[in-house]
Amino acid sequence: MSRLRALLSDVRKGLHVPADWRERLRFHAPDALAWRLLLLTFAFAAIVEVLIVAPSAASFHERWLLDRLQSAELASVGVEALPYSAVEDDTAEQLLAIGGVQAVVVGDQGVRRLLLQAPNLPRTPDLIDLRQHRPMARLTDPWRTLFGHPDRSIRVQARPRYRSGDFIEVLAPAQPLKTELRAFLLNSLLTSLFISLVAGGLLYAGLAFLVLQPLRRVTRSIEHFAENPESEGDTPSDRNDEIGRVERELARMQEEVRHSLRSRARLVALGEAVAKINHDLRNMLTSAQMASERLATSPDPQVAKALPRLERALGRATALSRNVLEYGRSEEPPPQKVRLPLAAAITSAAEDAGLSAEGVRLVKAIPARFNVHADPDQLHRILVNLMRNARQAIEGDTARPDHRGVVRVTASGEDGDCVIHIADDGPGIPPRLSDRLFEAFVSGRGSDGTGLGLTISRELAAINGGSLTLVNTSPTGTTFELRLPN
Repeated sequence: MSRLRALLSDVRKGLHVPADWRERLRFHAPDALAWRLLLLTFAFAAIVEVLIVAPSAASFHERWLLDRLQSAELASVGVEALPYSAVEDDTAEQLLAIGGVQAVVVGDQGVRRLLLQAPNLPRTPDLIDLRQHRPMARLTDPWRTLFGHPDRSIRVQARPRYRSGDFIEVLAPAQPLKTELRAFLLNSLLTSLFISLVAGGLLYAGLAFLVLQPLRRVTRSIEHFAENPESEGDTPSDRNDEIGRVERELARMQEEVRHSLRSRARLVALGEAVAKINHDLRNMLTSAQMASERLATSPDPQVAKALPRLERALGRATALSRNVLEYGRSEEPPPQKVRLPLAAAITSAAEDAGLSAEGVRLVKAIPARFNVHADPDQLHRILVNLMRNARQAIEGDTARPDHRGVVRVTASGEDGDCVIHIADDGPGIPPRLSDRLFEAFVSGRGSDGTGLGLTISRELAAINGGSLTLVNTSPTGTTFELRLPN
């Protein structure tokens, strides 16, 4: 026995079975989907067989009655051939036994004649008339016979086939029919069960090969991808059906995710490098600003002439450094929402945005005691960005150099939300930038802006459950809408 096992082991080692065939030959225990599919297959096959059994039982029931009628009709022809239709009792009993009936009646032109009759006939109120079209009754008659009284008899009428007359009627005991009908139904049930098992098994095997096995392959690919997204996935099959489409779409999405992960990794590395460079740059800018402050005391007219441009350049560089750091945060902290008066928040933001009575003025129309539900610091940053953008747009209007400008802030409640409009009377936003205004590093002020203020403001509004949108822009001004749930 040990030698045989060693020989079989050597044979198995020598056989080379491709990986795809090993997967096909591997036994898989039915999972939840497979069990449901198997049970549904058996159930549907059984339902179809049950629907077939009912008319089959009706046909068997009718054939059995027609056989008794045919035998009784042949017996009636023999009886009528005798003189005066006289038949001895023993002969009558034999004829009735051969036909399997208890009485034979013929009808012709409204006259009923009793040709054969067994003694002690039971009273039979039910009549089955096979001359009539009875589709529903044909389906229910077998079950009435099957579940009826065991001593019940059945009275049946039909048109004669071998003789003239209106009808032939027989009285037959129900017990033999019930016995044969029960055996027929049992055989039909066993046959139906066998057919259901065979059909269900074949259908399940086909579906398992065509559907379940590819789905398992797709599931394994997803699980493998979830464990190691950087690894290469399985090559999709060349099937042209829905499974093939799913495999190809899955492979495409996995490749897109891998590309996104690689891009994200590169961006993370780039962000770390930018953060380090930005930190050193801010230190340099701080030193440069301190040097410019000392230059402000210089009596040299050339220095005094160049100093404002230097200060503006240093200011823009400092703002760019600050905004890049803010935009490069991995995520904003969760908002700590409180109810705060909107008028005070707007006044504080206007001061930080550089609005003043001498320059660009603030005009606010806020209802009395109008409160907003938001994070105070994040709301302040949103308002400062919007007002600073408005002030810089007005101050950069070269077509109207003497125009002081106004920033108008209004607020109202709409559908349970707090709606704030920030409008300016500046030159507006160029049409080529209006659709991309909220993208990072897209600025409507040329070299004076970093292109991050509106991007950060929209993200802060979304964190607070609201939105920031551009309502309109034209050469006479621009309006933004800040909507926050209240």
